[in-house]
Amino acid sequence: MNNTEETVTGEEHWTTKENLKLFLWEKYVTSPDNKKGTILFVHGSSMASTPTFDLQVPGMTDSSAMDVFARLGYDTWCVDMEGYGRSDKSRDITCDIDNGAHDLTAASEYIQKLRNCGPLLVYGISSGALRAAKFTEWHPDRVKRLALDAFVWTGEGSPTLEDRRKKLPQFLESNRRPMDKAFVQSIFTRDHPGTADDKVVDAFADAIVALDDSVPTGTYIDMCTKLPIIDPAKIPVPTIVMRGQYDGIAGFEDLVNFFNALPNADKQFAVMPGISHASFQQKNYKLVYHILQSFFELPEQVYRG
Repeated sequence: MNNTEETVTGEEHWTTKENLKLFLWEKYVTSPDNKKGTILFVHGSSMASTPTFDLQVPGMTDSSAMDVFARLGYDTWCVDMEGYGRSDKSRDITCDIDNGAHDLTAASEYIQKLRNCGPLLVYGISSGALRAAKFTEWHPDRVKRLALDAFVWTGEGSPTLEDRRKKLPQFLESNRRPMDKAFVQSIFTRDHPGTADDKVVDAFADAIVALDDSVPTGTYIDMCTKLPIIDPAKIPVPTIVMRGQYDGIAGFEDLVNFFNALPNADKQFAVMPGISHASFQQKNYKLVYHILQSFFELPEQVYRG
């Protein structure tokens, strides 16, 4: 898929949102300039950005999506949402979907100003897909292409959300919920056990708990009580909806209905066989990389009828 011999450079960045510090991580080969495009990866509810997108697993050369896409010629970025990882955790708030979209507003402004790169290629997973979609509603001029993985629209037909609503009173009691390795491992067994290698799950869990022993409750509360949060009619950019075959977060028909309502004819719906929820950490992760690369590298539209 790419040259694994090329050295990938990582750079730490910081920006602010209302005087709160947000951590950004960038990876590229040789130089961040003159690239195919600039990718912003957006993490989900239960982990910071680098465990998801820059996971280093011993014996694997392509466990990091950021490394893979950097070697493919992209300038790649991720950002820890407020309340996660290295970003500010000082406010006693739930850090809901809208708050995360504001984080993306600040991050995108920083990236575009620093790299003079134009609109971004944005990939969001799970509640990160909701954050990315809300950000796109607010700032469609900043998004060239949008990838929504493990996305949920109305919540209809979602066994994961049905189970999660049973714990809603518990989530409402606190602005944060505890995070440990056992919970991370449960992500890979709740839908369809066997879709991920144990060594990858263990590395993923270790990376997550090294940064956080608790995470905000806001996205869980939003997904249990406020759906639909996204209006597809307000997403005018080219969009791909990516759904793992076994993912329990969103019903198939729910996503098809969302897809049908997207106004831009440049849109795709991809079903990823053998995959449950955390796409980049699955045994079939190379399939996910391929789908995303193909969408990001589609030729520019010439005829607009």
